[in-house]
Amino acid sequence: MKMKKWIAAGATALISAALLNVMPASAGNWTKPSEQTLRALGERHRLYIGTAVDMAALNDANDPQYRALVGSEFSTVTAENVMKWESLEPTRGTYNWGPADQLIDFARQNRQLVRGHVLVWQNQLPSWLTSGVANGTIGTEELRGLLRNHITNVVTHFKGKIWQWDVVNEAVSDPWDSPPAIHLKGFWAQQLGAGYIADAFRWARAADSKALLFYNDYNIEAFGARDSSDKTQFVYDMVKQLRDNRVPIDGVGSQGHLGTQYGNYDAFAVADALNQFSSLGLATAFTEVDARSQMTAGVQAGDSNEINPRVQASAFNYSVLLQACLSNRHCLSFTVWGFTDKHSWVPTWFTNPPEGLATLYDENYQPKKAYQTVKADLVYAGAPHVLPRIPQSPRR
Repeated sequence: MKMKKWIAAGATALISAALLNVMPASAGNWTKPSEQTLRALGERHRLYIGTAVDMAALNDANDPQYRALVGSEFSTVTAENVMKWESLEPTRGTYNWGPADQLIDFARQNRQLVRGHVLVWQNQLPSWLTSGVANGTIGTEELRGLLRNHITNVVTHFKGKIWQWDVVNEAVSDPWDSPPAIHLKGFWAQQLGAGYIADAFRWARAADSKALLFYNDYNIEAFGARDSSDKTQFVYDMVKQLRDNRVPIDGVGSQGHLGTQYGNYDAFAVADALNQFSSLGLATAFTEVDARSQMTAGVQAGDSNEINPRVQASAFNYSVLLQACLSNRHCLSFTVWGFTDKHSWVPTWFTNPPEGLATLYDENYQPKKAYQTVKADLVYAGAPHVLPRIPQSPRR
């Protein structure tokens, strides 16, 4: 749904192409911090501000604003799709590195770090793999070897170019699944058992000794009842066991996909979860942040009485996550999952009821309240409660 008129008047102007080479945070006109980019403001805290990147949009000559903003506003980038298995190896034994390599080159040109997404996930697998398992032509041992080879090939190809890898993604169930007790879910757990997670981290470390290795999941922003229905508690216990078993896991990524129709959390509850993970010696990161809203008939008709509360609630949710991240010195990066409603995954995924309005910019690349709120949090945060990040060293 094209939303042309809902953004409030007085939004800041688009970032010009001249700002692609960002000044260090110590330089520039700090009498007007509102004119600084997100990446420059993040540098004050040694916090990397990132975005997922749609490669088709990045390469669209008719949409230069997308490319300009990716390069100017953000200090780290994540491939939205082109590093997933189905994209990298659509035909068995033949890798298509081109689009992912383009993103690596773009990041290098713009002095950005890269989050690698993703090595092991039950979704977006190549059809030759899933059909082979389904029809019995790929057995358990062969499948394990294919996974090991995939991790080794991908990490080796990008060795020295990836800051953080999402090694295993979304391996844990939700309380509304069956059975309701939290458990390991999906293709890899069903085929290889729980041990595949530790194997994946060890294989990734063997291929690159310097990349930071993350477990990544959604709905782990805060603890719940801390019982068998608490996903965050399950993930905490899982990564603690991995650490106790000397598995080379360096961090936990909390995706941060929120919806304004839910109660969600306050910054203290989110900070508590980050503190619990970092107490294990792990880095943390917010890896896929957005805050979507239901697109009611009133919203789609442009009714400001329905639009404004959603826009403000979205900004609040962004702020909660960022404040929690800023409060924890081991929270290394804050990545949004797309920055403009023009190229957001939300409307295509959440259709019943329809949802949208999830990102920092509207469809015309005008910054929303969420953008200004994130910027204000970065500007006004400081000592004694917000201190520079503590870098993470890869574990052997």
